[in-house]
Amino acid sequence: MESNAVLLESKSSPINLLNEMHQLRLLGHLCDVTVSVEYQGVRAEFVAHKAVLAATSKFFKEVFLNEKGMDGPRTNVFLNEVQVADFASFLEFVYTAKVEVEEDRVQRMLEIAEKLKCLDLSETCFQLKKQMLESVLLELQNFSESQNSEEESTTQPSILLESKAAAVAEADQADCLLDPPDSPVDRSSNGMSPEMPATKSKEKM
Repeated sequence: MESNAVLLESKSSPINLLNEMHQLRLLGHLCDVTVSVEYQGVRAEFVAHKAVLAATSKFFKEVFLNEKGMDGPRTNVFLNEVQVADFASFLEFVYTAKVEVEEDRVQRMLEIAEKLKCLDLSETCFQLKKQMLESVLLELQNFSESQNSEEESTTQPSILLESKAAAVAEADQADCLLDPPDSPVDRSSNGMSPEMPATKSKEKM
C-alpha cells in the first residue's frame, strides 16, 4: 500500500543558513576567496565564500566559473572604483539579506549592485528610493496644504467684515422701506397726525 507524500519544509532554514554563513565569514572559516577593493588610494581586503558570492552576484559567478586555475588556497579578485564602505555593505547584504546605510548612499549601493549584477540588492535599492520619493512628495503636499490653509485664514476676517457691512446696509434699506418719510398730506397744518383730533373729540364727549 502506497502512502501519500508529505512536504517537509522549514521556514527558518534559509535564515539559519545565511546567519551561519555570515558567522563563518566573520571568523574567516572556510573562506575561499579574497576580494581586494581599492578606491582613490584607499584599499581593503575582504574574505568570503565563492558559493555565496556566485549565488548572489552574476559578476562573481562569471569570474569563478571562468577562472583557469587556483592561485593558491584562495582565489583573489581585484575591484577598482568601488568604495571600501560600499563593498562592506554589499557583503553584509548578500550574507544577511539586509544592511543599514545612510540615505545619501542608497544611490551608490544601487550603482555597486548594478556593477556586480546583484539583482536582489538592485530591487531593494529601487524600492527604497521609491519610498523616499513618495515621502518627499507627501511632505511637499502637506506643506502646500498648510500654506493654503494659512492664506485662507488670513482672508477670512476681511470676508466676514464685508458680509457684516452688507448685512447692515440691507437692514438700513429695509428700515427705509418700512418707515417711509411722512408726506405733507399725512400731516395737518399744526404738525399733528389726522387721528389726533378724533381722539380729543372722544375725550370731550
